[in-house]
Amino acid sequence: MNIDWNALHLVRPQALWLLLALPLIAALWYWRRRRGSAWHSAVDAHLLRHLLVAGGQRAWGGVIALLLGWTLAVVALAGPSWRQVAQPLWQSPAPLVVALDLSSRVTATDLPPSRLLQARAKLAALLRERKGGEVALLVYADDAYTVAPLTADTANVALYLDALGPDVMPRDGQHAERALDAAVLLLQQSGARSGDILLLTDRADAAASSAATAARRQGVTVSVLGVGTPTGAAYRSGDGQIAQARLDEASLRAVASAGGGQYARMANDDGDLRALGVLTPKTSMDDRRDGNGMAWRDEGFWLLPPLMLLSLWAFRRRGLAVVLVACLAAPLALPTPAYAAEGTWWTRADQVDQQALAAGVEAYRQGDFKAAQAQFDGIDSDAGWYNLGNALARQGQYDAAIEAYDKALRKTPGMPDAVANRAAVDAARKRKPPSAPPKDGQGKQPPTSPPSQGQGQPGKDAGQPPKQPGQQSPGQPPGTPTQGKDKDTQGAGNPDPNPAAQAQADAAQRQQMQQALQRQGKDGKDTPAQRQAAETPQQREQRQAVEAWMRRVPDDPGSLLRAKFQLENERRKREGR
Repeated sequence: MNIDWNALHLVRPQALWLLLALPLIAALWYWRRRRGSAWHSAVDAHLLRHLLVAGGQRAWGGVIALLLGWTLAVVALAGPSWRQVAQPLWQSPAPLVVALDLSSRVTATDLPPSRLLQARAKLAALLRERKGGEVALLVYADDAYTVAPLTADTANVALYLDALGPDVMPRDGQHAERALDAAVLLLQQSGARSGDILLLTDRADAAASSAATAARRQGVTVSVLGVGTPTGAAYRSGDGQIAQARLDEASLRAVASAGGGQYARMANDDGDLRALGVLTPKTSMDDRRDGNGMAWRDEGFWLLPPLMLLSLWAFRRRGLAVVLVACLAAPLALPTPAYAAEGTWWTRADQVDQQALAAGVEAYRQGDFKAAQAQFDGIDSDAGWYNLGNALARQGQYDAAIEAYDKALRKTPGMPDAVANRAAVDAARKRKPPSAPPKDGQGKQPPTSPPSQGQGQPGKDAGQPPKQPGQQSPGQPPGTPTQGKDKDTQGAGNPDPNPAAQAQADAAQRQQMQQALQRQGKDGKDTPAQRQAAETPQQREQRQAVEAWMRRVPDDPGSLLRAKFQLENERRKREGR
């Protein structure tokens, strides 16, 4: 341990104030020593200094140990440090809540083709260009409603942009203060310590400025993007009247100033968003940042061992000697650690087997069946024997493969994949000589289904892709020979079975596939593709009719938002809000 004395400093120097207690401790000890002495009651005070009784040095040794221990404890608490270490840090970008004005004024055409379409395009650009951080979307008119809560998936927020319009709002109006209050509530519910609000509107009032001031006091910055032009344009209000909508920049600047943010008028490019600073998430001084920083390492723990040794004097007179003897005898007394199969202390046997299963599955998928066999060999579980049988069968070792399948079935009787693959390998063994890997009529080698890593689901491969209708069952890949009913067609020396025998074998294979799919369906482990392959013609016709009906259902986010806001509006009325 090299110490750079030039860099030595204390992480918590305020703890050194505790050293001022040293004189008090010494005085207290001296007072107790004098009061507790048995000679005070038997000898006159002027004769005490002439006592020849031994033991004074031992008493002084105790107080020295006490003062030294206190000093070591205080210095350790102060955190001496002389080196820096890398410190992983993280960043929490400030979330952004966008509040869009959907009053009837947004239909004005002073920003062609309309304010609404320009606002939608601006929000799409914001969601597309923003560099990280969570975003939420609120809309408001007479009241404020949440379109999308805070989420890092901006594409999910963008799904609703084309559905936004005054027609989805329950009532017309323009209460920006309610939108600001709702945005602050969203940020508080997410647990954010700070955040930003972007208000898109053409005017505001004193109530909005007051709401912006309240938001700023809670650590939330309010910025405003002006929608429209000072000249304005005509629009039709919610009650059917024709009115003029103009951009009131003075009121919007007042809201931005009260909220501690910026104001910008909507532009044709992204200059307005850059001026507002909403494209790059902000971080406060308290937020930590991504990457690695340097931090002083507290080395005070080095002072704890001598402090612990000194503390023994409070219990035993010869405590230090006992500690030294124990330290010297510890290496001889400790038992030899028991190593796991992989040579580590912390790996259990089942974890070693699982690692070997994973490595064997990877080798099997790459076609290296010999390496897969080496990994599976020695794993005494149903998945281990099953996978070993697959690897052996791929190498043409059918007898050994069948033996491995039998061991897997003894571990888990009725294991579907092991039963199916054993039958396929047995049929291939009868059809082909064992000297060469057999091939079926399609030129494919048997067996077997992909290997399994076997975590609680024997015979199932976690990485196996879902099968489409018409595919084979897990235990029967395409072209795998099966155990036919007519044994005369499966002579051991017949390399090419006749067409009739092949057709019979295919029929038996299909039947076995249906049975395997039905078993999986009962266990709740079948996939939609497997269920489709196992369904009857009537079930297939009914499913296709339902799918056709579902495709005719219109995808209308606007109707969804309209119904959602209407229900929320009725609930607020019942609550008296």
